[in-house]
Amino acid sequence: MFDKITASFPWIVSFCSLFSLIYPPFFIWFRGPLITLGLAGIMLGMGLTLKGSDFVHIVKHPKWVLLGLGLQFLVMPILGWGLSILFQLPPLFAVGMILVASCPGGTASNVIAYLAHAEVALSVTMTACSTLAAIFMTPFLTLQLSGSLLEIPAAGLFYSTFKVVLIPIALGVLLNNFLPKTALKMVPYAPSVAVFLISFIVASIVGQGKEIILSSGVQLIFALFCLHLFGFIIGFLVSLGVLKNWRVAKTISIEVGMQNSGLGVVLARENFTSPAVAIPAAISSLIHSLLGSFFVKLFKNKK
Repeated sequence: MFDKITASFPWIVSFCSLFSLIYPPFFIWFRGPLITLGLAGIMLGMGLTLKGSDFVHIVKHPKWVLLGLGLQFLVMPILGWGLSILFQLPPLFAVGMILVASCPGGTASNVIAYLAHAEVALSVTMTACSTLAAIFMTPFLTLQLSGSLLEIPAAGLFYSTFKVVLIPIALGVLLNNFLPKTALKMVPYAPSVAVFLISFIVASIVGQGKEIILSSGVQLIFALFCLHLFGFIIGFLVSLGVLKNWRVAKTISIEVGMQNSGLGVVLARENFTSPAVAIPAAISSLIHSLLGSFFVKLFKNKK
């Protein structure tokens, strides 16, 4: 049952987002501190799955991880910045798009890696490493690439990222190491809980920004579609060209193409007064999930 819920993630988040556009009150109660707590819960679940052995890939194959991280924090932020200019997005949308493009990989990428028969351990390692790096990289990149569009609260972004990423993950890892039996009981539920929490976060932001999305969201949707599509393609082609390993290239492609949009939503909501800044991250979650599902269908049986 839990595997089916996890595999249905793109359809669950799509349904919730569409329903929220039709009837926002069903989801917009999930807002403010609840969104922050929801993301912290997702990060805690990821921490529960991590052990020291998961990071052996860094020692055995540092080139895999370093290439993936380089693409994650170089290709995606530059794409976000370039596409926001190309599509002439309003400043609030542009900042939101650059913010989500500068976010690390999320738990959804681990799910897609599993379904696509990619290197799941590498996916988890990259997600963990990019998430830890994001404590510094996400605020820094957002400030550098969008500082000319709006006044960026760098200190607030650093604090928010630290609070909702490092603390829950560290707690999960500690539970896994010192209370392994308790952690083992919780782990099977973590992916399914993450699916529903991400869906509620996305649907809430979509519902709250209904008027903005319906009035000026077409350009943004196309820009975000290009962001994630190019992320998947560039991540795959560069990785395959450098590493000559199809399965690893699939994995890195997924990590580059899929961002932690939930983190983008929380950072936007906690640090910017306008709700419009959070909308790109909410729509991003929907788009990269659907593209990830297409990726699974395309590459599942190709080793």
